[in-house]
Amino acid sequence: MPYVKIIRDQNPKNKIFLVTIEQPFHKMNDEEWSIESSKLKKENIELIRFKYDHFGFKMALRIIRFIPKLVTLIKQKKIEVIHSWCMTAGALGYLLSLLTSKPLIIDSYEPHAESMVENGTWLQSNFKFKLLFWLEKKQSQKANTVIALTKGMENYAKKKYNANFKNYYIKPALVNLNKFNWQLDKYKKMRAEQNLSDKIVCIYSGKLGGIYLEEEVFDFFKVAHNYWREKLKIYLLTDKNINEVNAYLKQKEIPKDCIETLFVNHEEIQNYYQIADFAINPVKPVPSKKYCTSIKDGEYWAMGLPVVITKNISDDSNIIEKEDIGYVLKNLSNQEYNNACEKINSLLEKNIEESHFKITSIADQYRSFKIAKNIYKEIYS
Repeated sequence: MPYVKIIRDQNPKNKIFLVTIEQPFHKMNDEEWSIESSKLKKENIELIRFKYDHFGFKMALRIIRFIPKLVTLIKQKKIEVIHSWCMTAGALGYLLSLLTSKPLIIDSYEPHAESMVENGTWLQSNFKFKLLFWLEKKQSQKANTVIALTKGMENYAKKKYNANFKNYYIKPALVNLNKFNWQLDKYKKMRAEQNLSDKIVCIYSGKLGGIYLEEEVFDFFKVAHNYWREKLKIYLLTDKNINEVNAYLKQKEIPKDCIETLFVNHEEIQNYYQIADFAINPVKPVPSKKYCTSIKDGEYWAMGLPVVITKNISDDSNIIEKEDIGYVLKNLSNQEYNNACEKINSLLEKNIEESHFKITSIADQYRSFKIAKNIYKEIYS
């Protein structure tokens, strides 16, 4: 939505039709729908929604049913451009562009099909992989403009999709720096209230498994506990079943009182970042992740947190190493986890305000919404 609003600001007179495909557990009820759609109409944005199914036969049937409706909408409303987010939505954008001859823009451009194979969700022989990869190739060749998440995605697209772009921009996952904003007084007050003044607080917010490591995260926690002992406090903000978390704690011999496991609404996450000393981002270091950006790093940096990350993750691993604002794991071993703890400890010994200022400045450079504003201004104004 922040990106849609920024596009809206470039030319407020032109109407935006925002098509969403809702997952059942995110679906708005009738009252919510009425409130949200009314709000957006005041900003000249019309909300259109369809039902979501997992990528496959049922979703294909749904797409076949609602494509004629969208083609009719494009023609009746004289829509000028199709702007899609990510490669899966880009597949729908490609079909609409093909049927209407309207220019296609792909935003948040990153590989998806190969990522699903690399993280073990699909096999390369799987029909889903073959279909999505083909759609990624076709939309890449059709797109008039691409807004990628990383620098290297352009070479990936040339090699994998035989695609060359007329207009190519880079916009990683950006963060509202007004919302994610570290404050020293608040940090001291909140830590005192929660008896954390003498603690080293590690935080991770996100899933375990899938594109993220799972057991290795607890291996790291074990090494970190051995390094800091009773000084360590970990906040694990995840939807992982608490019984599964406790099983890992027992297996790795990590004290239960060392870790607080919570599922937290995104609106509250910055309050937990506010009390942290460092964060981890355990993305599986598979090849395609070099071309994807994790919004976690942007949020961590905006809160001034040094980050422990796996290698070759988007441009972030290089930034962390180059700017000396965390540690990049060369491999997944206890020795490397200990090296990470030593590095984080040395960073935490520096002046806290200077350290946070340095990292938040990097967030402003690499993750500010001004990046999106400059790109959308060039495209749409």
